[in-house]
Amino acid sequence: MGFSTLDIIVFLVYCLFIVGLGLWVSRDKKGEEKNSEDYFLASRSLPWWAIGASLIASNISAEQFIGMSGSGYALGLAISTYEWMAAATLLVVGKFFLPVYIKKQIYTMPQFLADRYNDTVRTVMAVFWLLVYVFVNLTSVIYLGALSIETVMGIPFTYAVAGLAAFALLYSIYGGLTAVAWTDVVQVVFLVLGGLVTTYLALEIVGDGDVLGGLARLRDEAPKHFNMIINEGEMMIPDGQGGTRDAYMDLPGLSVLIGGMWIVNLSYWGFNQYITQRALAAKDLDNAQRGVLFAGFLKLLIPLIVVIPGIAAYVIVQNEELAGNFTQTMTDPDTGFIKPDRAYPTLLGLLPNGLQGVAFAALTAAIVSSLASMANSTSTIFTMDIYRHYFNKNASEANLVRTGRIVVLVAFIVACFVAPALGVLDQAFQFIQEYTGFVSPGVFAIFVFGVFWKKTTPKAALTAAILTIPLSTLFKFVTPNIPFIDRMGIVFLILAAIIIVMSRVEGRGRDQPNSVEIDSGLFKTSAKFNIGALLILGVLAALYAIYW
Repeated sequence: MGFSTLDIIVFLVYCLFIVGLGLWVSRDKKGEEKNSEDYFLASRSLPWWAIGASLIASNISAEQFIGMSGSGYALGLAISTYEWMAAATLLVVGKFFLPVYIKKQIYTMPQFLADRYNDTVRTVMAVFWLLVYVFVNLTSVIYLGALSIETVMGIPFTYAVAGLAAFALLYSIYGGLTAVAWTDVVQVVFLVLGGLVTTYLALEIVGDGDVLGGLARLRDEAPKHFNMIINEGEMMIPDGQGGTRDAYMDLPGLSVLIGGMWIVNLSYWGFNQYITQRALAAKDLDNAQRGVLFAGFLKLLIPLIVVIPGIAAYVIVQNEELAGNFTQTMTDPDTGFIKPDRAYPTLLGLLPNGLQGVAFAALTAAIVSSLASMANSTSTIFTMDIYRHYFNKNASEANLVRTGRIVVLVAFIVACFVAPALGVLDQAFQFIQEYTGFVSPGVFAIFVFGVFWKKTTPKAALTAAILTIPLSTLFKFVTPNIPFIDRMGIVFLILAAIIIVMSRVEGRGRDQPNSVEIDSGLFKTSAKFNIGALLILGVLAALYAIYW
């Protein structure tokens, strides 16, 4: 089903509203130009509900809607561990890391590293993050978003890439984090409601008009797709080349609960600029902590929106009476094989007139909010940690804002040129996780030791930062049969050992002068946070008990 006139009107009204809102909320104060704190940290004025909404809107993107639905098709509910474990991770970040960041009043994660270690560690990690944001994150989101637009609307891929970049640029390049965060509040409503509409339709198709019956049928006809813990050899999935591979390589058993998944999640939610930047922009610590708590509750809901449709697509394809043209739409015209990442766009094409525009607006909301967030954080790191430090130490506030806007534009141009190269991927979500994971072990090590072990020396941290990519690359090629999540755990343990040995030898057992001072009240949280945390942990325990 193509887009109707009503769908196009709904979609265009949404686009115009978001651009208008972004420009309006970020307009200059009367007689005042934006300074760096206004542009990069929204004047440190965000309330908890805006922080929580912006965290989810920045996080949920095409990589979830398209990529995670594709993994839902191939792997089933087990891929939800990225979302549900993230809810627990947000509690850890809110309790143990945000108090340190807010106390130090930092702009960026590299700035924390400069404060704790030295400028060299800051610069190395700033360069790593810039490369990952532009060549992995921005590129993959643009690719997946353009793929969905091509599949649903029939717009050529190249035009779709340019259109998405232009849309995100229209409001984010001018307004900075203020525009991004406040439009995210609206966009998270769109992406949740629009996503639920698509899930409802998918279950209705499978259940022949009965949504609950459709959910029951999913469990009956795809029982392996409802196992959260996958054992080796238990589930073989498409490899994109007409063959199969072991799903255990993507989600290796208990490692998703007690192993490398913690490195993935803490690196992303605790030490990742385009996520933590929202909390750094909070009015105060209480709003920052309540914001991540709100985001944790929303995380529990996300698999219903992005994973269940993928499982439904799998069941539809397996049943001739349901499939119809569905299988043909999911087939990659270049390879002739079914492409899991086409599951969500194919489902969107089945929505009735009007609702298709709403659901597509939700997907676009997820895409452009993430693009805007990533570009803004890329800009923040380059401007505050590279440009101001090495190129113009006396830069004026106006100069910093202007530089930030230029970097946003350049980042989008580079990502648009690289995006088409990702067309060879079968499950883009797994690509993003694996290659982001080349940096994650080093990031995790230098932050955790930097906060909690006063003896960690700058040289030890720098060594860990430099070795994380070479070690990850070495293990990928030397031990290809080890799941990448387990490889991350191994690399982290090696880096941790290096940090401990080097710090002991170099520092002779002494505390470092720039170590973080942790007093008894630093990690104290409010009763509301504690009650909310217990509720989230209780729900997680129930979910894993039911779907183990």
